[in-house]
Amino acid sequence: MNKQKALVILSPGFPVDEDDTTCIPPQQVFVRALKQNNPELNIIVISFQYPFKAARYMWHGAEVIALAGKAKGGAYRFLTWQRALQVLRQLNKKYELTGLLSFWMGECALIGNRFARKNNLKHYCWMLGQDAKAGNNYVKQIKPNGAALIALSDFLAREFKINYGIHPDHVIPPGVDTSLFGPVVTERDIDIMGAGSLIPLKQYHLFVKVIKSLTTTFPNIKGVICGKGPEMESLKKQIGRLKLKNNIELKGELPHQEVLALMQRSKIFLHTSAYEGFGMVLSEAMYAGAHVVSLVNPMNERPANHHVPDNAEHLPIIIKDLLNNPNLLHEQVMVYPIQTVAAQVAALFAH
Repeated sequence: MNKQKALVILSPGFPVDEDDTTCIPPQQVFVRALKQNNPELNIIVISFQYPFKAARYMWHGAEVIALAGKAKGGAYRFLTWQRALQVLRQLNKKYELTGLLSFWMGECALIGNRFARKNNLKHYCWMLGQDAKAGNNYVKQIKPNGAALIALSDFLAREFKINYGIHPDHVIPPGVDTSLFGPVVTERDIDIMGAGSLIPLKQYHLFVKVIKSLTTTFPNIKGVICGKGPEMESLKKQIGRLKLKNNIELKGELPHQEVLALMQRSKIFLHTSAYEGFGMVLSEAMYAGAHVVSLVNPMNERPANHHVPDNAEHLPIIIKDLLNNPNLLHEQVMVYPIQTVAAQVAALFAH
């Protein structure tokens, strides 16, 4: 009897159910598209740390096996790895595995690489951000070659080459799912929007400083920040100290589609992150019709409505010019459709 084919995805975390839209949105958008593009293929996600309760469940047609590692270290993490290997052995018996795909160059890639080598299976690691930085000890343990590496952006591919002397053979950026967007909005009542984790790396204190500098020209400027994280209290204090409570609204964490709806009401999407593999929010904001201003330039080529200054000091200058432009267009710009991204990854396992 022929076994059914299955592709296994290894991830540190995954949504606990179909309503959990805030857990790694780029990866869940990808998995959903991968299943839609390949309905006959079993997509199985092994999630190492989150959800925090061990379970097996279906998610948009994909099976999720949550190991509930709960981000614990030491012996507990080693046990999580052993459970992952046990699950992989069971799946290998039950299915004809077309291969393994790991999110991030971390523990998932370590286990995926180990199992794939032992069982003569294809394994690709999709590097998604800070895992390309210097000092990633997993690289030394895995000893990857470029043919098995997917970089999320041209920038990450260069970064990994500089730090480890290995150039990923594949560059596949995050994709946009147009089905998540509502109807086109004509009124843009938000001047500047930001969205992401409120962590030091994202530099939202810069976002606040930019708004403050722009109030001299635009006293009623309206800014919105979506996200949660350890910097929330610090940002609240900064906003209060600079008397910007009428100019900046901290929305907290919102469902993915609500964030996209806010993008559709925004003139400019400001991304102040100091380091970024390729924030999917950049592509989503452009599809929402906003002009993107960011400190990072993920791809060698970028659309005309993605503006990158030489340094952070020039952020207000670019934004001021955009806001002063009476003919500023808010066209939908599609950079990378998620169906194309899913097809590119699937093709790696097809031959």
